[in-house]
Amino acid sequence: MNADELITLAGSNDKPRTRERMQEIGIIRNGGLAIKDGTIVSVGKTPDITRDFKAEDVANANGKIVMPGFVDPHTHLVFAGSREEEFQLRIEGVSYVEILRAGGDIMRTVRETRRASIEKLVDYGTETLDSMLEHGTTTVEAKSGYGLATKDEMKMLEAMQRLNQLHSVDLVPTFLGANAIPPEFVDNPEDYVKLVTEEMIPKVTEKRLAEFCDVSCEKGAFSLEQTRRILTAGKNHGLKPRLHADEMNQLGGAELAAGIGATSADHLLFASDEGMKAMAEKGVVATLLPAAAFSLMRGRYADARTMINLGVPVALGTDFNPNCWVENQQCVIALACHMMKLTPSEAITATTINAAHAISRAKEIGSLEVGKKADVTVLDVPNHKFLGYRFGVNLVDKVVKNGRIVFDRDAVRSQVRLLEDHEM
Repeated sequence: MNADELITLAGSNDKPRTRERMQEIGIIRNGGLAIKDGTIVSVGKTPDITRDFKAEDVANANGKIVMPGFVDPHTHLVFAGSREEEFQLRIEGVSYVEILRAGGDIMRTVRETRRASIEKLVDYGTETLDSMLEHGTTTVEAKSGYGLATKDEMKMLEAMQRLNQLHSVDLVPTFLGANAIPPEFVDNPEDYVKLVTEEMIPKVTEKRLAEFCDVSCEKGAFSLEQTRRILTAGKNHGLKPRLHADEMNQLGGAELAAGIGATSADHLLFASDEGMKAMAEKGVVATLLPAAAFSLMRGRYADARTMINLGVPVALGTDFNPNCWVENQQCVIALACHMMKLTPSEAITATTINAAHAISRAKEIGSLEVGKKADVTVLDVPNHKFLGYRFGVNLVDKVVKNGRIVFDRDAVRSQVRLLEDHEM
């Protein structure tokens, strides 16, 4: 109650926001919500809410903003190991190809993930989800792709299934068996494509372990034709298509995403104007990942302004992975504002309702509307323009998931003070 700004983003459940509508975030001043059984039952001015509803628990958001919980539509949540040595190599100017030839980059993560037990993967994933939740994220898309063998891809997806059962954050699983060509198939990549389409996809769908099928459509990974085959096989088994597209060079991934009816095309640093126009026409969400571009250290970002001007629906994600270790959508908003010139309003839209569209969840989450899940983030800032403006700290005051407070900064601070007093 009493929020300085209650940001609703209401009215975009059927289609994501595009062009000027990305600026319209639906602010109610002195706003409040009524929640019952994990669902929003009323949204409006605080006096109207308190007149119509009585509650045992009332949270005061005076001096703060209240908005939908962040939705992260692109993560590689589950993996083992780390790659900090490669971070230093990139600083020193060593190229991606040179790191890969030396046995680093994704193949290092594949080796570590194959060795890890499902219990360890769940433990690592739990730590990451805890951090994401504390930073205001309540729903996360999670990809496989570091197994690159049937049993290991299944292991990753089964770890996600357990995490979805155990953790407050909701997971949306994506099968990314076509993330890279594994070493054992480097001389016959077509055999690996056949393994993905004829063995992995049927097994994944038989156990209902994924909702989406993703492919890394890049030079050195999977060609346009291979990507089309894999995504078509996924569609034939009920998996919705999405793809990593045009990150390292202009291959035509944006055009393919439009042609195949993908829900989302991600990265898009080198997407052509024709590809962007095709995505706009077909309503394919462009999930942009400025933290990943920042991590590449190449000084290039997706052309978000052109996309928005063309009518492409834009979402933002962290691309959390061992090469881009960031769990915080607030950080992504800051990068999007500073490096891609999104306004705070556009970035908020891109991390809430448009991000929900990117994972086919817009009818459930992404806005504060009657009938939707009560997934809410309270930020200790006076207005929405502080998002992107103040960065490098966690602005979250409280997080509500399914109507229950799951993170409370004041409670954490009180515990710290109690420990300090006890030690004294």
